[in-house]
Amino acid sequence: MTTRMRTAFAIALSPLLAACVSSTPRNAQPADAFLAAIALHCGKAYAGRIVANRPDPAAPPSTAPDPFEGKMLVMHVRGCDTPQRELRIPFHVGDDRSRTWVLTRTPQGLRLKHDHRHADGTPDVLTMYGGDTATPGTAARQEFPVDAESIDLFRREGSAASVTNTWAMEIEPGERFAYELSRPGGRLFRVEFDLRTPVATPPPPWGTSPRSDL
Repeated sequence: MTTRMRTAFAIALSPLLAACVSSTPRNAQPADAFLAAIALHCGKAYAGRIVANRPDPAAPPSTAPDPFEGKMLVMHVRGCDTPQRELRIPFHVGDDRSRTWVLTRTPQGLRLKHDHRHADGTPDVLTMYGGDTATPGTAARQEFPVDAESIDLFRREGSAASVTNTWAMEIEPGERFAYELSRPGGRLFRVEFDLRTPVATPPPPWGTSPRSDL
């Protein structure tokens, strides 16, 4: 994303950004302020670290290696063509570029979907799952309980443990971004990204255009 484009985004979003930091954001919905806070970082990438990775105590122990262990974790605020309606945030785990978080503004609030691709760009069998916000949330935190479509997908593909998922995202503009997965049984996964220091822009996620704004 060019400097001119970044400036245009900042100008267009300034009323929402002001609401995001105001102590009395009366003119902006929390969903709008939340999107605007993330859009401040359009075109930039940030390193993260796992701060919680607690398994579900009721689940059988996994023998598979942890896909995040020892890997460089990077988020890239990339899909900024319509930042007031949708943002796409690839989440890179080492050389694995299969994951993209898709945040969409809905009439009721926000929707989070997980776009998962193979290296050749084809969709994974478990893809576009997620949920819609059930409460207004805040400018700093939004929660996404699993939706019916995703529950059907998880059951069909043998991922029954995921049918009670709730995902969450948090942002402190210029400080910290967090992605979180939790389940009532005790499962908790949380990764936090340092927004104070951008890192080198990673390659585009699998199956998408090399342009940084798509």
